[in-house]
Amino acid sequence: MEARNMLRFLVLSIVVALVLLVTWVHFPSLTNKETLDCNLYSGWCTSKNRFHSFTKPNLIKKPPLSTHHKHESDVPHHPLDPLTIQELNKVRTILSTHPLFKSSSSYTLNSIVLEEPDKNLVLKWKKGDTPLPRIASIVAIVKGVSHTLTIDLTTSQVTSHETPSISGYPQMTIEDMVGVLNVPLKSIEFNHTITKRGVNIADLSCLPISSGWYGTTLEENRRLIKVQCYSKKDTVNFYMKPIEGLTVIVDMDRKEVVAISDNGQNIPVANGIDTDYRYSIQKLNGELNLVNPISIEQPKGPSFTIDGHVVKWANWEFHLKADPRAGTIISQAKVRDPDTLKMRNVMYKGFTSELFVPYMDPTDAWYFKTYMDAGEYGLGLQAMPLDPLNDCPRNAYYMDGVFASADGTPYVQPNMICVFERYAGDIAWRHAECPITGMKVTEVRPKVTLVVRMAAAVANYDYITDWEFQTDGLIRATVGLSGILMVKGTTYENMNQVTNQDNIYGTLLSENIIGVIHDHFITYYLDMDVDGSDNSFVKVNIKKQETSPGESPRKSYLKAVKNVAKTEKEAQIRLKLYDPSEFHVVNPSKKTRVGNPVGYKLVPGPTAASLLDPEDAPQKRAAFTNNQIWVTPYNKSEQLAGGLFVYQSRGDDTLQVWSNRDRPIENKDIVLWYTLGFHHIPCQEDYPIMPTVSSSFDLKPVNFFERNPILRVPPNFKDDLPVCKAHDSA
Repeated sequence: MEARNMLRFLVLSIVVALVLLVTWVHFPSLTNKETLDCNLYSGWCTSKNRFHSFTKPNLIKKPPLSTHHKHESDVPHHPLDPLTIQELNKVRTILSTHPLFKSSSSYTLNSIVLEEPDKNLVLKWKKGDTPLPRIASIVAIVKGVSHTLTIDLTTSQVTSHETPSISGYPQMTIEDMVGVLNVPLKSIEFNHTITKRGVNIADLSCLPISSGWYGTTLEENRRLIKVQCYSKKDTVNFYMKPIEGLTVIVDMDRKEVVAISDNGQNIPVANGIDTDYRYSIQKLNGELNLVNPISIEQPKGPSFTIDGHVVKWANWEFHLKADPRAGTIISQAKVRDPDTLKMRNVMYKGFTSELFVPYMDPTDAWYFKTYMDAGEYGLGLQAMPLDPLNDCPRNAYYMDGVFASADGTPYVQPNMICVFERYAGDIAWRHAECPITGMKVTEVRPKVTLVVRMAAAVANYDYITDWEFQTDGLIRATVGLSGILMVKGTTYENMNQVTNQDNIYGTLLSENIIGVIHDHFITYYLDMDVDGSDNSFVKVNIKKQETSPGESPRKSYLKAVKNVAKTEKEAQIRLKLYDPSEFHVVNPSKKTRVGNPVGYKLVPGPTAASLLDPEDAPQKRAAFTNNQIWVTPYNKSEQLAGGLFVYQSRGDDTLQVWSNRDRPIENKDIVLWYTLGFHHIPCQEDYPIMPTVSSSFDLKPVNFFERNPILRVPPNFKDDLPVCKAHDSA
């Protein structure tokens, strides 16, 4: 009898184990964490298909939290797809036998990316057509000299191109940045200074800081970088413990100390108390449970599909890829016309072209901090893996970046970009008829959008860049700033000690810590192809018009005056609150049924303008921020607002230089440029880590559609959505 019971127990155990195994296989993405998220810790959700969001019947329709994709076998399917691991390995093999590299062990491959095919070829290409030639574009430094090359990956032919007669060096590699951090430790003087400050060498954290260009003999014919250090003792937030005034100038190629400046020996290293921002540390002091966990349920799964690098959602289709310099590139954005059902071109290519971040402290240890984050550091290279459920919601799809290291070896930047649908309770359109009409009409449509997100952590600052697509045809580009302030050490512990507030160049945030005033400028490249490539830029001035005597009881009104820009200089625009305008990109050859040219308009959000002297060296290099809006004729070689070689550049290859040629832009293939800006005067709420602050601009249809393009979108109905039972309240 005992043996029979034992046998029954074994059989039952095996059955239970098999059930658990089958459940695990069929619900591989259902983790304990996600179960908690679905239960919302307090209630639970049901729907017509309760477990649908946890199954993976189709990886395109319902992507997992992490792609975990093996990229070794990737092949390109679209002319704009980035170089694959196989292609990068082929480039590396070909270069290893090329005379330029074979004869020298002293070289770095600063950039290996796809040389995009000519625009006219890409526009003609359709899925199923013969693949266009795959060409790799290489930027390298060999024995201190910059080179640009291309490799035809079909023929293996290498073409060496003349390096333009422009100043500057290519974007730094990760190896460049990491390789200089230990160089100061070779200096006896540096080590002595650190010890004298009471800092343990083991507690050092150092940063490679681009040095700009100031026309000194020291800068001639070599790549210099400045290294400044911090103490990480007792906190992960070492940025709050600067070793103030100590700057080491390093030759990046020779890996040797050029000079050391130390003007802060009397400034103490801050104690770093209460600066650790990690949850594991903060919860020791008690959690702030301000809101219950929140999630969007999608019973039928996400509405978007991603096939390789082509994203399709609602009425939108576009190509998406990661780039080591720009971060995220959106190409061939098209929207479906609700009347003709045809896909219509809106934007051929859009990306963050350059960032300019000047700090407003002219002293020795700070004047050179005028970063060009894309061209010097690379937004894509600095992009960190996104954190599922916090950076992006549960139903997000994650895309990796595949880049090349300094010797050409490919590597994967995992979960670099996420794509997700967003619903924040916003309204797409609505109207409720008032009672006096006698008609009971209430029509409302929810606004659901598609977001493409990347977060680049460029040392202390985190830049969150979103491209948001709306069903009404609008594209919104948003930049969020978070992370940690770059702070300055000081002897001051309270503002009552400060006799001349102007000389602290910022705000006293805590004892011995000053947040230095600075700016952020982000310049976007927007190759608009509104219903075709030949477009015009129209400035629509909103003017006050006075009425004639006896014409009306009104004395004034507003009217719109349209001016088509014929040349580049006519499209150099600085925004003015009391001289308002709209900024349209129109296709003069395509008209609506009633005769308006189809178009899109740029709608600026809150922004700022650079106030630096135009002759100041940093502003010369960042002359692309001299205006908020520029328009240039399309030129494949003019896509990087700060120039091809930004590092230690002198401002001789910028958007300002190109635009000053004053080329014709009417009814041409044109590029719209927009600079979004922030003035940042730090405050105590930014300490020790910043709540996100953001700004944006819109690309909005203007007479592009015949009518509201989302009239036929249905509202939400009760049966479409999960039923969520909230916790019973007291």
